[in-house]
Amino acid sequence: MNTISIVKYIYKMINGNLGEGDHTFMTYPTAISKTLGFKITEIDVGSATIEVETDPLKHGNQQGTVHGGFLCELADAAIGTAHSTLMGEGESFASIELKINFFRPVWREKLRAVAKPVQSGKTVSCYVCQIYKTNGKLVASVTSTVMTLRGDKAKGR
Repeated sequence: MNTISIVKYIYKMINGNLGEGDHTFMTYPTAISKTLGFKITEIDVGSATIEVETDPLKHGNQQGTVHGGFLCELADAAIGTAHSTLMGEGESFASIELKINFFRPVWREKLRAVAKPVQSGKTVSCYVCQIYKTNGKLVASVTSTVMTLRGDKAKGR
């Protein structure tokens, strides 16, 4: 088995060249990302981009637009992926705050969520994630605070 860094693993996954023995200590894609159809399209240390094709028949609210909670999950997935690239084996993390501003509705659209750090700390980090339509218009802006967990606090997470 070939244990590789999270960034290298995701990069190989994006490019379709994961080896049979390649693995890392976190799971990609995550179960929720598979369920919702999220696809990691760009990765770097501390940043990530996730894309998704939305469909109001699957992701919609009572008004027929894509549900705001779906957009929150998209941003949380991008931020979590970005932060995971900073983790070492035996470390984990948890979102401790998330705030979203919605700017325009979404129906059937390809969305792009771009997560980048505002401040990366040893224990507490802050991220911003911008969600865009394919025409470049901003759909939502999300900020999130993430706590890195180590030792006993990271076990089982």
